[in-house]
Amino acid sequence: MTILARRRSIIPGFGITLGYTLLVLGLVVLIPLSAVFLKSAGMGWEAFADVAFSRRAWAAYRLSFGASLLAASINLVFGLTTAWVLVRYEFAGKRVVSALVDLPFALPTAVAGIALTALYAGNGLIGQYLEPWGVQVAFTPLGVVVALVFIGLPFVVRTVEPVLQDLGADVEEAAASLGASRWQTFGKVIFPAILPALLTGFALAFARAVGEYGSVIFIAGNMPLESEIAPLLIVIQLEQYNYEGATAIAVVMLVASFALLFAINLLQAWSRRRMA
Repeated sequence: MTILARRRSIIPGFGITLGYTLLVLGLVVLIPLSAVFLKSAGMGWEAFADVAFSRRAWAAYRLSFGASLLAASINLVFGLTTAWVLVRYEFAGKRVVSALVDLPFALPTAVAGIALTALYAGNGLIGQYLEPWGVQVAFTPLGVVVALVFIGLPFVVRTVEPVLQDLGADVEEAAASLGASRWQTFGKVIFPAILPALLTGFALAFARAVGEYGSVIFIAGNMPLESEIAPLLIVIQLEQYNYEGATAIAVVMLVASFALLFAINLLQAWSRRRMA
Protein backbone atom coordinates (compact mmCIF):
# COMPACT_ATOMS: atom_id res chain seq x y z
CA MET A 1 0.00 0.00 0.00
CA THR A 2 2.85 2.35 0.79
CA ILE A 3 4.47 1.75 -2.61
CA LEU A 4 1.16 2.30 -4.44
CA ALA A 5 0.55 5.50 -2.46
CA ARG A 6 3.98 6.79 -3.44
CA ARG A 7 3.44 5.95 -7.09
CA ARG A 8 0.06 7.71 -7.12
CA SER A 9 1.46 10.85 -5.49
CA ILE A 10 1.25 13.83 -7.82
CA ILE A 11 3.86 15.91 -6.00
CA PRO A 12 7.48 14.62 -6.23
CA GLY A 13 9.19 13.13 -3.20
CA PHE A 14 10.86 14.93 -0.33
CA GLY A 15 14.36 14.78 -1.77
CA ILE A 16 13.42 16.38 -5.09
CA THR A 17 11.18 19.06 -3.62
CA LEU A 18 13.76 19.93 -0.96
CA GLY A 19 16.44 20.20 -3.64
CA TYR A 20 14.34 22.56 -5.75
CA THR A 21 13.45 24.58 -2.65
CA LEU A 22 17.08 25.05 -1.63
CA LEU A 23 18.05 25.86 -5.22
CA VAL A 24 15.41 28.57 -5.56
CA LEU A 25 16.18 30.03 -2.13
CA GLY A 26 19.86 30.04 -2.94
CA LEU A 27 19.47 31.78 -6.30
CA VAL A 28 16.78 34.26 -5.24
CA VAL A 29 17.63 35.00 -1.60
CA LEU A 30 20.94 33.67 -0.27
CA ILE A 31 23.30 34.52 -3.13
CA PRO A 32 22.14 38.19 -3.49
CA LEU A 33 22.28 38.71 0.27
CA SER A 34 25.69 37.09 0.46
CA ALA A 35 26.90 39.43 -2.28
CA VAL A 36 25.84 42.40 -0.14
CA PHE A 37 27.87 41.14 2.82
CA LEU A 38 30.90 40.32 0.67
CA LYS A 39 30.84 43.72 -1.03
CA SER A 40 30.72 45.58 2.27
CA ALA A 41 33.38 43.33 3.80
CA GLY A 42 35.95 44.70 1.38
CA MET A 43 35.68 48.17 2.90
CA GLY A 44 37.41 47.49 6.19
CA TRP A 45 35.84 48.18 9.56
CA GLU A 46 36.73 51.88 9.82
CA ALA A 47 35.33 52.76 6.40
CA PHE A 48 32.28 50.60 7.10
CA ALA A 49 31.59 52.35 10.42
CA ASP A 50 32.09 55.81 8.92
CA VAL A 51 29.26 55.18 6.45
CA ALA A 52 26.94 52.76 8.24
CA PHE A 53 27.10 54.35 11.71
CA SER A 54 27.38 58.03 10.86
CA ARG A 55 25.08 60.53 12.55
CA ARG A 56 23.06 60.87 9.37
CA ALA A 57 22.71 57.08 9.04
CA TRP A 58 21.58 56.66 12.66
CA ALA A 59 18.88 59.29 12.16
CA ALA A 60 17.70 57.49 9.02
CA TYR A 61 17.62 54.12 10.85
CA ARG A 62 15.58 55.58 13.68
CA LEU A 63 13.07 57.05 11.27
CA SER A 64 12.80 53.95 9.05
CA PHE A 65 12.46 51.39 11.83
CA GLY A 66 10.51 53.62 14.21
CA ALA A 67 8.00 54.69 11.57
CA SER A 68 7.69 51.09 10.35
CA LEU A 69 6.95 49.77 13.84
CA LEU A 70 4.44 52.54 14.48
CA ALA A 71 2.71 52.05 11.12
CA ALA A 72 2.54 48.27 11.59
CA SER A 73 1.03 48.78 15.06
CA ILE A 74 -1.60 51.14 13.66
CA ASN A 75 -2.38 48.65 10.91
CA LEU A 76 -2.73 45.94 13.55
CA VAL A 77 -5.72 47.78 15.03
CA PHE A 78 -7.36 49.10 11.88
CA GLY A 79 -6.56 45.97 9.89
CA LEU A 80 -8.34 43.81 12.46
CA THR A 81 -11.32 46.17 12.46
CA THR A 82 -11.53 46.14 8.66
CA ALA A 83 -11.24 42.35 8.49
CA TRP A 84 -13.95 42.01 11.14
CA VAL A 85 -16.36 44.22 9.19
CA LEU A 86 -15.71 42.38 5.92
CA VAL A 87 -16.22 38.94 7.50
CA ARG A 88 -18.99 39.49 10.03
CA TYR A 89 -21.32 41.94 8.27
CA GLU A 90 -23.22 42.19 5.00
CA PHE A 91 -23.75 45.66 3.59
CA ALA A 92 -24.15 47.46 0.29
CA GLY A 93 -20.82 48.04 -1.46
CA LYS A 94 -19.00 45.33 0.48
CA ARG A 95 -17.17 44.10 -2.63
CA VAL A 96 -16.08 47.65 -3.41
CA VAL A 97 -14.66 48.08 0.09
CA SER A 98 -12.88 44.72 -0.21
CA ALA A 99 -11.37 45.79 -3.53
CA LEU A 100 -10.21 49.09 -2.03
CA VAL A 101 -8.29 47.18 0.63
CA ASP A 102 -6.18 45.59 -2.12
CA LEU A 103 -5.59 48.90 -3.91
CA PRO A 104 -2.14 49.48 -2.34
CA PHE A 105 -1.06 46.12 -3.80
CA ALA A 106 -1.93 47.16 -7.35
CA LEU A 107 -1.14 50.87 -7.19
CA PRO A 108 2.41 51.87 -8.18
CA THR A 109 4.22 53.14 -5.12
CA ALA A 110 5.22 56.41 -6.82
CA VAL A 111 1.58 57.11 -7.65
CA ALA A 112 0.63 56.44 -4.03
CA GLY A 113 3.32 58.83 -2.82
CA ILE A 114 2.24 61.61 -5.16
CA ALA A 115 -1.42 61.13 -4.22
CA LEU A 116 -0.70 61.23 -0.49
CA THR A 117 1.48 64.31 -0.89
CA ALA A 118 -1.27 66.09 -2.83
CA LEU A 119 -3.77 65.21 -0.11
CA TYR A 120 -1.70 66.12 2.95
CA ALA A 121 0.28 69.12 1.67
CA GLY A 122 -0.48 72.50 3.22
CA ASN A 123 -2.80 73.36 0.33
CA GLY A 124 -4.07 69.81 -0.14
CA LEU A 125 -7.58 68.47 0.29
CA ILE A 126 -6.90 67.25 3.83
CA GLY A 127 -3.76 69.17 4.73
CA GLN A 128 -5.46 72.56 4.40
CA TYR A 129 -7.70 71.68 7.34
CA LEU A 130 -4.91 70.22 9.48
CA GLU A 131 -2.38 73.01 9.07
CA PRO A 132 -4.42 75.67 10.96
CA TRP A 133 -4.30 73.32 13.95
CA GLY A 134 -0.52 73.10 13.71
CA VAL A 135 -0.54 69.59 12.26
CA GLN A 136 1.80 69.28 9.29
CA VAL A 137 1.81 65.87 7.63
CA ALA A 138 3.54 66.25 4.29
CA PHE A 139 7.34 66.65 4.33
CA THR A 140 7.60 65.53 7.98
CA PRO A 141 8.18 62.18 9.74
CA LEU A 142 4.42 62.02 10.26
CA GLY A 143 4.02 61.85 6.50
CA VAL A 144 6.33 58.82 6.45
CA VAL A 145 4.06 57.05 8.94
CA VAL A 146 0.96 57.89 6.88
CA ALA A 147 2.54 56.45 3.72
CA LEU A 148 3.62 53.28 5.52
CA VAL A 149 0.16 52.80 7.01
CA PHE A 150 -1.28 53.07 3.51
CA ILE A 151 0.94 50.41 1.98
CA GLY A 152 0.83 48.04 4.98
CA LEU A 153 -2.89 47.81 5.74
CA PRO A 154 -3.72 45.04 3.20
CA PHE A 155 -1.19 42.67 4.76
CA VAL A 156 -2.99 42.62 8.11
CA VAL A 157 -6.49 42.51 6.60
CA ARG A 158 -5.80 39.62 4.21
CA THR A 159 -3.92 37.65 6.88
CA VAL A 160 -6.62 37.93 9.56
CA GLU A 161 -9.65 37.65 7.26
CA PRO A 162 -9.48 33.88 6.52
CA VAL A 163 -8.91 33.07 10.21
CA LEU A 164 -12.05 35.00 11.16
CA GLN A 165 -13.96 33.20 8.42
CA ASP A 166 -12.88 29.81 9.78
CA LEU A 167 -13.70 30.86 13.33
CA GLY A 168 -17.37 31.40 12.55
CA ALA A 169 -20.05 33.38 14.35
CA ASP A 170 -21.28 30.29 16.20
CA VAL A 171 -18.28 30.56 18.55
CA GLU A 172 -19.42 34.01 19.62
CA GLU A 173 -23.00 32.79 20.03
CA ALA A 174 -21.81 29.90 22.20
CA ALA A 175 -19.81 32.26 24.42
CA ALA A 176 -22.80 34.61 24.72
CA SER A 177 -25.10 31.73 25.65
CA LEU A 178 -22.73 30.90 28.52
CA GLY A 179 -23.06 34.44 29.86
CA ALA A 180 -19.87 36.01 28.47
CA SER A 181 -19.96 39.71 27.66
CA ARG A 182 -18.78 41.05 24.31
CA TRP A 183 -15.39 42.04 25.68
CA GLN A 184 -14.99 38.68 27.42
CA THR A 185 -15.86 36.89 24.18
CA PHE A 186 -13.32 38.90 22.27
CA GLY A 187 -10.56 38.69 24.88
CA LYS A 188 -10.87 35.02 25.82
CA VAL A 189 -12.26 33.38 22.68
CA ILE A 190 -11.60 35.41 19.54
CA PHE A 191 -8.32 37.18 20.27
CA PRO A 192 -6.31 34.06 21.24
CA ALA A 193 -7.50 32.34 18.05
CA ILE A 194 -6.48 35.19 15.74
CA LEU A 195 -3.29 36.23 17.58
CA PRO A 196 -0.90 34.18 15.36
CA ALA A 197 -2.51 35.65 12.24
CA LEU A 198 -2.26 39.15 13.72
CA LEU A 199 1.43 38.67 14.43
CA THR A 200 1.98 37.38 10.89
CA GLY A 201 0.20 40.39 9.42
CA PHE A 202 2.21 42.69 11.69
CA ALA A 203 5.48 41.09 10.53
CA LEU A 204 4.51 41.37 6.86
CA ALA A 205 3.44 45.01 7.22
CA PHE A 206 6.63 45.85 9.11
CA ALA A 207 8.86 44.10 6.57
CA ARG A 208 7.20 45.91 3.69
CA ALA A 209 7.43 49.27 5.46
CA VAL A 210 11.13 49.02 6.31
CA GLY A 211 12.14 48.69 2.67
CA GLU A 212 9.51 51.02 1.22
CA TYR A 213 10.87 53.78 -0.99
CA GLY A 214 8.51 54.92 -3.75
CA SER A 215 5.49 55.99 -1.71
CA VAL A 216 7.63 57.58 1.04
CA ILE A 217 10.11 59.56 -0.99
CA PHE A 218 7.55 62.14 -2.16
CA ILE A 219 5.88 62.82 1.18
CA ALA A 220 8.90 62.55 3.51
CA GLY A 221 10.61 65.82 2.66
CA ASN A 222 14.01 64.03 2.68
CA MET A 223 15.71 66.43 5.08
CA PRO A 224 18.94 64.94 6.49
CA LEU A 225 18.73 64.11 10.22
CA GLU A 226 15.01 64.85 10.19
CA SER A 227 12.88 63.16 7.53
CA GLU A 228 15.36 61.09 5.53
CA ILE A 229 14.74 57.34 5.34
CA ALA A 230 17.46 54.69 5.17
CA PRO A 231 16.55 53.40 1.66
CA LEU A 232 17.11 56.96 0.39
CA LEU A 233 20.63 56.92 1.84
CA ILE A 234 21.34 53.75 -0.13
CA VAL A 235 20.14 55.43 -3.32
CA ILE A 236 22.28 58.50 -2.57
CA GLN A 237 25.36 56.31 -2.14
CA LEU A 238 24.61 54.55 -5.43
CA GLU A 239 24.21 57.87 -7.24
CA GLN A 240 27.66 58.83 -5.96
CA TYR A 241 29.04 55.49 -7.25
CA ASN A 242 29.88 54.50 -3.68
CA TYR A 243 28.68 50.91 -3.98
CA GLU A 244 30.51 49.77 -0.85
CA GLY A 245 28.82 52.52 1.19
CA ALA A 246 25.41 51.50 -0.17
CA THR A 247 26.00 47.88 0.78
CA ALA A 248 27.20 48.93 4.26
CA ILE A 249 23.90 50.66 4.99
CA ALA A 250 22.05 47.74 3.44
CA VAL A 251 23.86 45.28 5.74
CA VAL A 252 22.83 47.21 8.86
CA MET A 253 19.21 47.32 7.70
CA LEU A 254 19.30 43.64 6.80
CA VAL A 255 20.66 42.54 10.16
CA ALA A 256 18.27 44.75 12.13
CA SER A 257 15.27 43.63 10.06
CA PHE A 258 16.19 39.98 10.45
CA ALA A 259 16.57 40.35 14.22
CA LEU A 260 13.17 42.02 14.59
CA LEU A 261 11.43 39.51 12.32
CA PHE A 262 13.09 36.64 14.17
CA ALA A 263 11.79 38.02 17.47
CA ILE A 264 8.28 38.35 16.00
CA ASN A 265 8.42 34.77 14.70
CA LEU A 266 9.47 33.52 18.15
CA LEU A 267 6.54 35.37 19.69
CA GLN A 268 4.23 33.89 17.07
CA ALA A 269 5.51 30.35 17.76
CA TRP A 270 5.07 30.90 21.50
CA SER A 271 1.46 32.03 21.01
CA ARG A 272 0.71 28.94 18.92
CA ARG A 273 2.20 26.61 21.53
CA ARG A 274 0.16 28.36 24.18
CA MET A 275 -3.03 27.76 22.20
CA ALA A 276 -2.23 24.08 21.56
